[in-house]
Amino acid sequence: MKLLSKERQILLKAIDTPNLKEISVYESTGGYTALKKALGMAPDALIDEVKKSGLRGRGGAGFPTGMKWSFVPFNAGKPIFLLCNADESEPGCFKDRLLMEKNPHLLIEGIAISSFAVRSHKSYIYIRGEYAKAARILQKAIDEAYQKGYLGKKILGSSHDLELVLHRGAGAYICGEETGLISSLEGKKGQPKLKPPFPAVSGFLGNPTVVNNVESLATVPWIVQHGGAEYAKYGYGNEKSRGTRLFCLSGWVNKPGVYEEELGFPLKDFIEHYGGGLKEGAKLKAIIPGGSSTPPLTPDEYEKALLDYESMASFGTFLGAGGIIVIPDHYPLLKILDRITEFYWDESCGQCTPCREGTGWLYKMMSGIAHGNGNLQDLEDLEKTAKSMMGTTICALSDAAAMPVLGFMKKFPDEFKDHIHQKRSIGGDSHS
Repeated sequence: MKLLSKERQILLKAIDTPNLKEISVYESTGGYTALKKALGMAPDALIDEVKKSGLRGRGGAGFPTGMKWSFVPFNAGKPIFLLCNADESEPGCFKDRLLMEKNPHLLIEGIAISSFAVRSHKSYIYIRGEYAKAARILQKAIDEAYQKGYLGKKILGSSHDLELVLHRGAGAYICGEETGLISSLEGKKGQPKLKPPFPAVSGFLGNPTVVNNVESLATVPWIVQHGGAEYAKYGYGNEKSRGTRLFCLSGWVNKPGVYEEELGFPLKDFIEHYGGGLKEGAKLKAIIPGGSSTPPLTPDEYEKALLDYESMASFGTFLGAGGIIVIPDHYPLLKILDRITEFYWDESCGQCTPCREGTGWLYKMMSGIAHGNGNLQDLEDLEKTAKSMMGTTICALSDAAAMPVLGFMKKFPDEFKDHIHQKRSIGGDSHS
């Protein structure tokens, strides 16, 4: 299948332009012309264009962006907020960081357009606490945008005002969940909220709120400039997965990095062409397709899988946030799961019992098995515990912790059983 050419790229086309993060250079590549066009359109027309594009949220859930915008009650008499979710905390994902560090004005332009579309006059970028470099670059870009009149009062001579604030988080994975993010931004403990009401109706400070991911917002300027119908032409075959997507490729590959490709592109071709195949001629054992919370793919599934939402669902997994992790045949899967379960145990906010207790039990059992202290009954208990955590909590962190465990156990049962029978250990100290 033909690779996406540099000329047809939407998000990475100009990414290697020297000093792109400076506003004058961004303007020289056509930056902020989409904002000028958007301000001459009706907000409803902008929402319609995004609906036509088929753009779905790039943070992991994949919910249609235009539809999400249309849920806002525009005549409620309350201020409307647009929040940019830049709390990129999913292990295996680093695409949003690339955009913020290399092309911050693309995100700012996307926020300005999107805020106009949803009638918002105040927007926040909630950035992951560890992204100190990206935060410095973004703040400088925001200051430049204010100076040039792309933010602030009566933007570019229009009647639209927008205040944009950069807010740094404190390094909590749970704040990547939109209601956890809202709680943190409100000055509360970063814990998710019950839904309904959904943020579009009652979000930040009880007001209508739209939360969009960095990549989603950065795509909006292109859609405005070229039209939703043109964007919808990108993608291979599947009408529900349109446009391009940034994929983070890591693990045992020759060329890890962030790559842009059309949705529906074959996963195997992606690994071979962009990643240069597996290092040192290794054979594939498994693929994590969408970040650490997504169940794995086997080598047979890898041969057939496409990089779109529906194909991944057919194999019992998710496209997620686009974090593709390649696992070679010599690497123990239990070592990966030992680390993943520890991560989710550490990151649970503790609000819901199944997650607070379940993540700890998953890690203790997984660590015991991984370090050679397990038995077959432990496998039954591990599976039972993981299943009991699914769909029983306010947010999806409990599911995120359980799904990799259930996925690896289902698709690679022999590795677990052999590990137990042989009393093998993955090495290192056990924390159980």
